[in-house]
Amino acid sequence: MKDDIVSYREMCDRERIQTLQRGMNWRLGGSYSVILMSQRSNAPYKDAILEDGVTIIYEGHDVPRTAEIVDPKRVDQPLTTKTGRPTQNGLFVRAVEAKRDGAPAETVRIYEKLFSGIWSYKGEFSLENYTQVNDGSRNVFRFELRLVESTSMSHSTTLRQRSRIIPAEVKQEVWIRDGGKCAICGATDELHFDHDIPYSKGGSSITADNVRILCARHNLAKSDKIE
Repeated sequence: MKDDIVSYREMCDRERIQTLQRGMNWRLGGSYSVILMSQRSNAPYKDAILEDGVTIIYEGHDVPRTAEIVDPKRVDQPLTTKTGRPTQNGLFVRAVEAKRDGAPAETVRIYEKLFSGIWSYKGEFSLENYTQVNDGSRNVFRFELRLVESTSMSHSTTLRQRSRIIPAEVKQEVWIRDGGKCAICGATDELHFDHDIPYSKGGSSITADNVRILCARHNLAKSDKIE
């Protein structure tokens, strides 16, 4: 479910893979792709959430470090490998170009790293567009993804306008404030970032005041009471 809090191991188990070592994972789930993002100060890429609250800009990935390429940050992000096969950048670019020709948008699940070993599932997104820009020293890809309806890890592509992305800095503040536990019972399993007042009823996602950690049991109990 969107805004679930998971460990690295739980994230891998959800996606039925032993280890998730890449940030971009084309068709990892067969019918959808998986992206790992981070907005932490030491993050290797410049990922961002736009002010509309439903759009993520995800930076493409660099060439691998080799004996010839000591600093990948000085090299243009590649579309293909040396053998001509598409990189992860190339596969995502192809998906956008196919969409421009009328194909359905690629569905992408996004997980965000909050702290070492602590991740948050941000939901399912549609891959809408890409640009190639110069960041001042080299050319990089920027992929645009928009939040879609995802009530139970489904693959729907209906835009979800009732919910907004909770910013990473808010989740980090709430995690520290609530001690990584359910704010009601202190449970440390099946945790979820929850809007105290739902966004659809005027609640905000952009400050910690309206966000708290709930376990699955209390999150379900709260949902049953919302009219």
